[in-house]
Amino acid sequence: MTAAGEGDTDLVREYADDLAAALRGPARAKARMVEELCGGLLDTTDAHADRGLSRRHAFRAAVRESGTVDELVPGCQREPTLAQARHTARSVALTAPVLIARWYLAGAHGPASSGPVSRAAQLLAVNAAVVAVVAALLAAATLAATGGLARRLPAPRRLPLLVAWTGTTAGIAMAVTTLALATAAALAEDRPLLACAGVLAAASHAVVATSARACRRCARQSAPKSRTVPAH
Repeated sequence: MTAAGEGDTDLVREYADDLAAALRGPARAKARMVEELCGGLLDTTDAHADRGLSRRHAFRAAVRESGTVDELVPGCQREPTLAQARHTARSVALTAPVLIARWYLAGAHGPASSGPVSRAAQLLAVNAAVVAVVAALLAAATLAATGGLARRLPAPRRLPLLVAWTGTTAGIAMAVTTLALATAAALAEDRPLLACAGVLAAASHAVVATSARACRRCARQSAPKSRTVPAH
């Protein structure tokens, strides 16, 4: 920060705090974005100060050139949104195989009874496993599209929203699996094993559902706003 006074530092810090509060996404991605933008803002401020403006007026001129926080957020939200989509896809990819293993566990150690409650629990577990397989495949594709492949092809604009709803669906499947395992544990002889699996399913649901909720918010904020055409 060259030749920056205390008041100049306060202005930049306030600008950075407002920008960080307006952006949504992982903290590290937002911090990197804010650091880059504020670095450019300071460079522009220094350039105006070298021309004879006071630091405060130089900062205001730099903001007019670079853009206010409200003007920058729509264009800057894309990168944190993709970072959040990767985070959600990674959460789904890591928990979906465990969900499939829990389905196998419910079948192998579940109740031997063929009553309606037992059949319903097994059916819920099977459906959850199918959802887990589909979600895992979509998560893997997302990680590829936003990783090394993104250097060659741009990620589809609606991909974060698709990831968000995939994570939401996977989270619901984990909640259903928790219910199925709790039912199986109540009817089975090997209750501790199924109960532990149910607790793990509930914890996985909390992780994926929270990440998917954040991804939905990011996707909504980065979505292009429709412009109203004035009537003639």
